[in-house]
Amino acid sequence: MRDYFEWAKSLTDPAKVHEKPEALEGIRVLDISYGNFAALFASSILAELGAEVIKIEPPEGDIARKMTPFGIKHKDTGLAFLAEGRNKYYITLNVYTERGKELYKKMVKKSDVVIESFKPGEADELGIGYKNLAEENPRLIYAAISTTGSFGPGVKKMRSYDIIEQARSTLMYMTGEAEFDPEVPEEYKIPLREGNWLGWYTGGAWTAYGILLAIFWREKSGKGQFIDVSPCECLLRHSNYFLQYYHESKRVVPRSGPYDPAVFAYTVVKSRDSYVFIAGYSDPNWKGLTDLIGRPDLFERFPTPKERLVFENQIEMRKEIEKWSLERESDEIIRLAQEHNLDETKTGTVVVGKVYSPKQASENDAHYERDILKIFRDPYYGELLVQGSSFGKMSETPGRIKWLCRPIGADNVYIYAKVLGLDAKDLKLLKETKVI
Repeated sequence: MRDYFEWAKSLTDPAKVHEKPEALEGIRVLDISYGNFAALFASSILAELGAEVIKIEPPEGDIARKMTPFGIKHKDTGLAFLAEGRNKYYITLNVYTERGKELYKKMVKKSDVVIESFKPGEADELGIGYKNLAEENPRLIYAAISTTGSFGPGVKKMRSYDIIEQARSTLMYMTGEAEFDPEVPEEYKIPLREGNWLGWYTGGAWTAYGILLAIFWREKSGKGQFIDVSPCECLLRHSNYFLQYYHESKRVVPRSGPYDPAVFAYTVVKSRDSYVFIAGYSDPNWKGLTDLIGRPDLFERFPTPKERLVFENQIEMRKEIEKWSLERESDEIIRLAQEHNLDETKTGTVVVGKVYSPKQASENDAHYERDILKIFRDPYYGELLVQGSSFGKMSETPGRIKWLCRPIGADNVYIYAKVLGLDAKDLKLLKETKVI
């Protein structure tokens, strides 16, 4: 088995990433989004894969630069923006001016992809929407991101907001303390948002996926296309069986907290030092779990899914599991489960995982070995902990980070000269007239 691990690392060794080609080299992307991390995440993915991503901001900068926990900034840039600033070129341009629109259209004519987050129809009203731009560049791939999408009975002229994406997707309704648990105070039985900007990040991932598919199709057809993205719809795609259950039964699955209406035991319990996820939901695996915690009587009382999927029973099962876990530290619980699983005389497989805090994740050596976390030294922003590329373990064209971010307008001189042939005198005039 050791030979396999060494072979796999030799194929995708993070230390050799920068020696390999980039899958999207030669693709130019214009990210003209504003205050939208779905768009920023999508363009980050494309930038990691080698696309030349040009982030277009208004002269005062993207408001997304200010979104940061407790107001903490690093060199006047929010931490969230730094996480998605990688490998992009930063220019300023006011597309609400006639000269700004003119310059933007010229840039689009020389680009492959546009990502925007205008209100539905706003870019078209400005004369810089897909309908206008595709006439000049029929190979253009254009992704428009908004909460409601660009058509339909509920379409609204509003930008995308993560909290609304989550609220409309049903996931927020399904997230929260168990409605049926009598020990949970009624005022706590409310829908809760996911801990991070899941609506935006899910929407961004699907946007990038759609763009990559459109690039593939363009290679075959020579045609670009319009990609209408609603992060709410992307998140709705992740809603699992909740909608199907309502369609079949005309009942809503209650918020379940640490319980599950489809599989149990499948839960989070406290340990002596933290929390662990623990599962054994098929009959043999439930038998294994009850053997592990020294409670074979629980298997006798709840021998099949019929008994284990009753919420009142799940509350009791979880309490009994937690009595055992509270007497042990997380690492010990994991070790005991691994020993059980490797012992061929034991029944079933018990799945256990530690619930990591950001502190614990940042101290996990495996993340650094696999380059999904790294201390990156940027020429402007200095030394920062960042997430590596999720595509970093591709054997031939791995994703990578080349720089973290840049200040507002840092690449005006380089990009305007390279793409449009403008010189310092031109830029001075554009700045004086508040175009850049």
